Amino acid sequence: MKLRRVDYKEIAKFIEHLRPTRQCMKILKEKFPSQSQSTLLSIFSLEYQKRIKRNHAKHHSAEAIEYYYQRYLNEMKLNQAAPVLLELANEVDLAPSLMARIILERHYQELNGIPSPKSVLNSMLRDPTLIADRHLSDQVYQCTVNDCCYGPLVDCIKHAIGQEHEILLRDMLKERNLSFLDENQLRVKGYDKTPDIILEVPIVVEGHVIHWIESKASFGDEYSHRSYLQDQFWSYWNRFGPGLVIYWYGFIEELDCHRERGILLKDCFPSDIVTLCHSAAPSQL
Repeated sequence: MKLRRVDYKEIAKFIEHLRPTRQCMKILKEKFPSQSQSTLLSIFSLEYQKRIKRNHAKHHSAEAIEYYYQRYLNEMKLNQAAPVLLELANEVDLAPSLMARIILERHYQELNGIPSPKSVLNSMLRDPTLIADRHLSDQVYQCTVNDCCYGPLVDCIKHAIGQEHEILLRDMLKERNLSFLDENQLRVKGYDKTPDIILEVPIVVEGHVIHWIESKASFGDEYSHRSYLQDQFWSYWNRFGPGLVIYWYGFIEELDCHRERGILLKDCFPSDIVTLCHSAAPSQL
């Protein structure tokens, strides 16, 4: 799904007023019914992460941390069964998993007199049963399972979706009898920074020669695409030649402006493929 920049901005503006709850996706889908759920979720995640970065200092100041922690303690005294941290996170517009991290870190410091090692904190966030305080353990768990943008559960889901689309890409290449090396094979050969796929025989897509393919199981917005260009795509182009990037959940169509320089964007696997040896289309070079 390709979106015009103006259409993307309309969605992004609407997202400004939403909190990262499971209900927000229903609201988004009702507002923009022509967009797929996956595309809207990817856009929401991108825009919410920008919001969190803008407000990071506000939520992580010493005063804010102490305020959140005392609110947690006081409200737990009133009702230990209530989703205190989840409601507090929504009230102050902070991702629930990030609120859980703040409170857990502050709790550890009060209990042990020293800041929590990052590895210990991450382990407790991944597995709240490791938290000795049963009530805090429940609160952290509630935050994790109700967060659609951050946290260990979301990280696992994103990793699995990324892997799924890389497998899908490899299967599509095999179906078309296209010879390639994947990222793992390239690392064995000594390459460090590589795209997902290097084609052993170049292909032509929409009149453009393609030597490599990168799979992105996300929406391509201006901020993320600019970062990928700087950190990945131009490096691939410099080392391997022109290539193709597949944003499986769509992208802003104006970003597909580097075709003549050697980077092509698509939102699906191309159907009009031509190769030197064999092709998925009727014609051959």
